[in-house]
Amino acid sequence: MRSIWNGAISFGLVSIPIKLVNATESHAVSFRQIHTEDGGRIRYRKVCELEDREVTQAEIGKAYEDADGSMVPITDEDLSHLPIPTARTIEIVAFVPEERIDPLQMGAAYYLAASGAPAAKPYTLLREALKRSNRVAIAKFALRGRERLGMLRVVGDAIAMHGLLWPDEVRAPEGVAPDAGVTVRDQEVDLADALMETLGEIDLADLHDEYREALEEVIAAKSAGETPPEAREEAAPGKVLDLMAALESSVRAARESRGGEEDAPAEEAEVRSLRERGTPSRQTPKETGGKKSTSAAAKKTAAKKTAGKTAAGKTAAGKTAAGKTAAGKKAAAKEPAKKTAGRGTATKSTTKSTTAKRAATANTATRSAAATNTAKKAPSRKRSA
Repeated sequence: MRSIWNGAISFGLVSIPIKLVNATESHAVSFRQIHTEDGGRIRYRKVCELEDREVTQAEIGKAYEDADGSMVPITDEDLSHLPIPTARTIEIVAFVPEERIDPLQMGAAYYLAASGAPAAKPYTLLREALKRSNRVAIAKFALRGRERLGMLRVVGDAIAMHGLLWPDEVRAPEGVAPDAGVTVRDQEVDLADALMETLGEIDLADLHDEYREALEEVIAAKSAGETPPEAREEAAPGKVLDLMAALESSVRAARESRGGEEDAPAEEAEVRSLRERGTPSRQTPKETGGKKSTSAAAKKTAAKKTAGKTAAGKTAAGKTAAGKTAAGKKAAAKEPAKKTAGRGTATKSTTKSTTAKRAATANTATRSAAATNTAKKAPSRKRSA
């Protein structure tokens, strides 16, 4: 990395020679201005207004514009006599906890590289002292014609310096916050906490500039004479009518985007397993997911189980009825036999009774005849006497 400033770190009586290099780089795609009719390059030229001619860089100096528009020339010699002790020195003035530094003050970042072998040991000493104290160093330094404020901290095995704005360069947030009369309910804060927990953390290394990638694709396509790819249309955000509803929708969307299938209920998992086994569905539901599809599948499963139980019950009932029918046939077969046997017994009894009656009648008739004959013989005996 090319150094942009050479100097030394002043750490009490210890001087550490260092080189200042940029710690960041811009990957933004830059454009040139052209003439749209013929594609000619548009350039800015430095022209003197009084002479109406282009001047070179060597002819250009500095000046301060006064309130009335007049120019006050300032030469490099004037600047060299300014009382800037930090012209070539990063002077450490204090060590403070990192929490004391307002992120609004942070500007450009630089790496401080040890310049030469003699700087290795004091450089390492300062780095280890910063590590042990868990503090950052506040320093002053001069760069590009002005004195600046910086913060030194340890990054890996190197020392980095962040340029800081002076405290009076940071504006107060007056008139930025909403009116104090706005109140937020506890339920809304709870949903906001749930949304934060759902989104969770992320590795910043996974983030990338999607706009720059899309722009590079457009440039590559036009360079090859192809049609640039069309960007996908983003859904227009609707009006937030209910903050609670918006928070609940945000939590659901975040859970789905972060793997909502893992948080699905057990009933949904059972429905999926039935589909995987090849169970045909009579009707494809319009909505896949949710409690409705799960309850419908549960009702179908319960209906199938009920139908199976009913069919089994009917079969058992049929077997019972068949058994009863067979038993009835046997009983019916035995009943005529009993009746026939009874009829035979009754017939025999009737025959015996009839015979006895006939015998008694015959005896009675015989006795009556004998009595009659005796009566007839009795008068004839009297008459003969």
